[in-house]
Amino acid sequence: MSDEDIALRAVSAAQEILEEYLEPRPRSNERLILDRLVEVLEQPSLIVAVNRIKRSHR
Repeated sequence: MSDEDIALRAVSAAQEILEEYLEPRPRSNERLILDRLVEVLEQPSLIVAVNRIKRSHR
């Protein structure tokens, strides 16, 4: 999988989590939402991919 694919999958997953959070309903699970976002955005493969993408765009 390319670095761009890894980044796109992570962004898509984060968007889905945020869409769920923004649905109009009572919220008692904000910590769970934050934990899920951190889990997606702190994946080692994503961090490596984003760093490589950044280096290639300099």
